[in-house]
Amino acid sequence: MSFSTFFFDLDETLYPSSSGLWLAIRERIDRYLSERMGFPKDQLATVREKYFREYGTTLRGLQANYSINTDEYLAFVHDIPLGAYLHSDPELRAALESIKGQKFIFTNADSAHATRVIKAIGLDGLWDGIIDVHTIAPYCKPMPESFQLALQAAGDPKVHTCLLLDDQARITRAARSLGIFTVLVGREDPGFDADEALLNLAGLPGLLNGRI
Repeated sequence: MSFSTFFFDLDETLYPSSSGLWLAIRERIDRYLSERMGFPKDQLATVREKYFREYGTTLRGLQANYSINTDEYLAFVHDIPLGAYLHSDPELRAALESIKGQKFIFTNADSAHATRVIKAIGLDGLWDGIIDVHTIAPYCKPMPESFQLALQAAGDPKVHTCLLLDDQARITRAARSLGIFTVLVGREDPGFDADEALLNLAGLPGLLNGRI
């Protein structure tokens, strides 16, 4: 099996969950729900998790139920000093540079956040494009339509030549059901959730082992 197009998730895939960045983003989401939307503080976790389960992201849940300014929401929840959480990763950069083929960021966040993150971890200049929340609107991962729109944005490569890497099992399961080869990042065993698992993303060239 040979791969020519790679879709990389952003948050907690290109950097480890131990960075604490996603927890900081989640705190900003809670602040938005409280300060901008008026939800009681004791209901924030419930609302956030409900929207995450039913709509894929908190943003999509808010869009489905309220009239909100999407760009304002994204700017608010990503207003975080990335330097406090992320650092350059030369090992990962070298690993990604060794992989030939199209490489895309595929994220439920926006391209502004993605651009800041990849610069903070020293991975700028490696990508053929960023497929973000606006590209796949009104859908989001793991909705099947989001993967179809991502494929279109990547130039409609054959599905069997595509590889997707993500830290969320619900997303790798959805992509795998469409015929995309999937790697679950941050785990040692894919179980039934993905084709392969990779604890450290820098090990991707070894996992591919000539399959490019």
